[in-house]
Amino acid sequence: MFYSKLLDKLLKSKLFKNSAIYTITNVLNKSIPFLLIPILTRYLSTESYGIIAMFTVLVGFVGPFTGLSIHGAVQLKYYKKEETDFPVYLTNSLLVLICSTTITSIFIYLFANQIESLSGFPKTWFWSIVLFSFFQFIYFVLLFIWQAKQSAFNYGIYQILTTILNFGLSLLLVIPIGNYNGFDWQGRILGQVISMILSGLVALYIIYKYNFIKFKFNKQYIRDALRIGLPMIPHAFGAIVVTMVDRFFITNIKGLHETGIYTLGFQIGMIIMLIQDAFNMAYVPYLFEKLKKGDENDKIRLVKFTYLYFLAIIIIVFIFSYIVSLVFPYFVGEKFTNSLPFVFWIALGFAFNGMYKMVVNYIFYIEKTYLIAVVTFSTAIVNVILCYFLINHFGTIGAAYSSCISWFVCFLLAWSFSAKVYPMPWLYFLRKTNV
Repeated sequence: MFYSKLLDKLLKSKLFKNSAIYTITNVLNKSIPFLLIPILTRYLSTESYGIIAMFTVLVGFVGPFTGLSIHGAVQLKYYKKEETDFPVYLTNSLLVLICSTTITSIFIYLFANQIESLSGFPKTWFWSIVLFSFFQFIYFVLLFIWQAKQSAFNYGIYQILTTILNFGLSLLLVIPIGNYNGFDWQGRILGQVISMILSGLVALYIIYKYNFIKFKFNKQYIRDALRIGLPMIPHAFGAIVVTMVDRFFITNIKGLHETGIYTLGFQIGMIIMLIQDAFNMAYVPYLFEKLKKGDENDKIRLVKFTYLYFLAIIIIVFIFSYIVSLVFPYFVGEKFTNSLPFVFWIALGFAFNGMYKMVVNYIFYIEKTYLIAVVTFSTAIVNVILCYFLINHFGTIGAAYSSCISWFVCFLLAWSFSAKVYPMPWLYFLRKTNV
C-alpha cells in the first residue's frame, strides 16, 4: 500500500518530471557511441575502434587533474551560495583550472613515450586529450549550476545541441564521400574535441551572462575549493580505474583488436549507467532538500524508496540484456559480433554503480569527500588485482567479471561509510512501528 502511494506521488512530482528530462537528454547526449555503432563498426577496423577507446580512457585519467575535481565544489557552493560570494568562488575555480591544466600538460609532455607505449594511443594526438579535458570542465560547471537550479530544460537543450554537433562532425569526418576517404579514427576524435571546445566556449559565455564571473583573487576560496576537490581526485581516479583500467590490461595482454571488441560490449552495457545517472541528477537536489529538513519520517520514506530503486534497477538489467540479445546481430558489423557476452556483466556492474550513488550522496552532503576517495581508491585496487588475474585466467570476459565485482564492492563500502557518518533508518523494518 505504501509503495503504491509512493509511486503515485512520485509520478506527479517535480522529481519525476526533472528525472524524465534528465533521462531523455542524458541518454541523447551520451548515446552517441550507440548511435554511431552501426556506422563505426562498418567503416572502422577493430584496431581503430581500440584507439578511439583509449582516447576515452586517457581523457578519463587526465580529467581529474585538469581542474583538480573542484567542479563538484562549485556545485556544492551554489547550493550554499548565501554563505559565499559565488561569482568570486567560481572565477577562482577557473583560475585553478588554468594552472592545473598547464601542469598536467607539462607532465604529459615529459612522459609522452611511456604513456604511448602503455596505452597504444599516438603521442602526436595527446594535445586532443588536454583540450577536451579543459573545456569539459567548463561544460560540467554549467551543467552542475543548472542541476542545482533545477533548470532541467536548459540542461537538456544544452546537452542535445552538444550531441547534435558531436554526432554530425563525427559522421562528416569518418564516412568516405566521393574522393574523400574519411579520417578513420582521427575523424571520430576530432568530432569529439571540436564539439567540446565549442560547447565549453558557449558555457563560459552563459556563465558570464549569469554574472557569475567576478575577477577578485581570493586565497580562502581557492583553499576551500581545493579542500573539497583534492580529496575527490583519488575518488575520480579510482572511479576511472574501476571503469577503464580493463582496457589498459586488455590492450597490453590481448591487443587493440580485443580492446575494440570489448569496448563495443562495454558501450552497450553502459545504457544502464545512462538511466541511473540521469535519475541521480534529478534525485540529488530532492534528497538534499529533504535532508535539510531533518524530518525522521522523510528519512524513512527515503530509505524505502532507495530499496525500491535497488530492486527496480536489477530487474531493468535482466530485461535490457534479454532485449539486447535479440537485436544485437542486426545492430553491429560482423567484425564485432563477439562483443555480446560482455553486455550483461557490464550492465549489472553499472546497476551496482547506480546503487552506490544512492548511498554515497549522504557522504557528499556532509562534505566528507575524503571517505568517498577511500571507497573508490580501495575499489580501484581491488579492480586492478582482479582484472589482471581474471583476464589471464578467463580471457577478455574476465575484465567484465572484474568490473561487475568491483562496483558491487564499491557499493557495499560506500553504504557502510554512509551509515556511520550520516545515520539513516536502514533497518526501519525491525522497529515496532513504521511510517
